Amino acid sequence: MIRKRVVVEGRVQGVGFRASCAQQARAAGAGGMVHNLDDGGVEAVFEGIPSVVDALVTWCEHGPRFAHVRNVVVTSEEPRGETSFRVS
Repeated sequence: MIRKRVVVEGRVQGVGFRASCAQQARAAGAGGMVHNLDDGGVEAVFEGIPSVVDALVTWCEHGPRFAHVRNVVVTSEEPRGETSFRVS
């Protein structure tokens, strides 16, 4: 299991990014969370098997249809055993 924190910058609020991210993560069986940041970005944390987490990080590089991702910052963290995915 691995855990990665992703901060996505660009036009990512008001375009369904969080809902789409949660749908992708739940379908893939990842744990973690996604939420809006005060600066207009979105932060997500994914935990699961490496191939799943890496695929979700890659998805964040483009996001849903109406998003315009400008930058993605990825940080590895110690896994915490999260198995469900939430939107906050």
